[in-house]
Amino acid sequence: MLTSQSNGVEISLPGFSLSDTLDCGQAFRWEQTAENAFSGIHRGKNLTVSQNGDTVRFWGVTEEEFSDVWAVYFDLDTDYNAMKAVFSADPTLKKACRFCGGIRLLRQDPWEALCSFIISQNNNIPRIKGIVGRLCAEFGDPCGEGFSFPGPERLAACSAEELAPLRAGFRAKYILDAARKVSDGTVRLDKIPALPMEEARAELQKISGVGPKVAECALLYGFHRLEAFPVDTWIKKALAEFYPQGFPAFAEPRGVAQQYLFHYIRRGNPAVMPPRQDTSQ
Repeated sequence: MLTSQSNGVEISLPGFSLSDTLDCGQAFRWEQTAENAFSGIHRGKNLTVSQNGDTVRFWGVTEEEFSDVWAVYFDLDTDYNAMKAVFSADPTLKKACRFCGGIRLLRQDPWEALCSFIISQNNNIPRIKGIVGRLCAEFGDPCGEGFSFPGPERLAACSAEELAPLRAGFRAKYILDAARKVSDGTVRLDKIPALPMEEARAELQKISGVGPKVAECALLYGFHRLEAFPVDTWIKKALAEFYPQGFPAFAEPRGVAQQYLFHYIRRGNPAVMPPRQDTSQ
C-alpha cells in the first residue's frame, strides 16, 4: 500500500530489508545516515530512504517519481517470495533466505555498475566507495548535495594523469579503456540486455581489465541478467564446502540465489571462513 506524505511517500514492504539491500556489496553510492536510513544518488536523482518495520519511506519523492524511478530501481514489482520458496528446497540456501531474504537485486545504471566493478577488483568496500565518490566529485555534474556519475563520453576525454586524484591505481587505465570503447561503439552496452549470455560476456570482456568475474558482476548488477553467477573468493569457498557436486540446478534465478549465499557467508555464517578484510563481489 502506497501513501503520499507531505515529505515523501510511504509503502509497506513486508519481508524487505533496506539495510541488507544497500549493504550487500552490489552498489557503492549509498551511505548510512542513521539507523535504517540511507542516502544515495541514482541516475542524477538524490534519495533519502528509511525503514521502520515493514514501512519504507522515500523522503521528498512524489508518487510519480517513486513509480517511475525508485520502484524500478529497488525491483519492487518482482516476486522474491516465489524465488525464496524455490531456493529453500536446499538447506544452505534456506538458511541464507532466512538470514538475508530481504535483499532485492537493484536495477542499477549499466555504465555505473560496469565502472564500479572494474574499480572493485582486489579492493575492499570502503576503498571502492572512496574511489567512486572521488570519480563523481571530479567528473560528475552537481546533483543536490552530491554529484552524478560521469558518463563514458566525459571520461573518454580524460588522460591517465587527470584520473590520478582518484587514487584508483592500476584500475584507472581500465576505466579509461572502458570509457573509450563504450564511447566509440567498440562495446555496445545497449545491445547487452538482449544478447545470449556468452555473447554478452564476450562483449564486456573486450574491455581491458574486464575478466569473467567483473563481467558477471556487471551483467547481474548493471543489466539485471539474473542468470549471471559471479564467483569470488567467498562463493568459491561456499561452493567447495556446501556444493562439491555443483550448485543446485533448480536454484533459479542463479544470480539472486548467489547474492543471498554471498551475504549469508560474508555476514551470517562467519564459521565458514576465517575473519578477513570486508570485500565486495
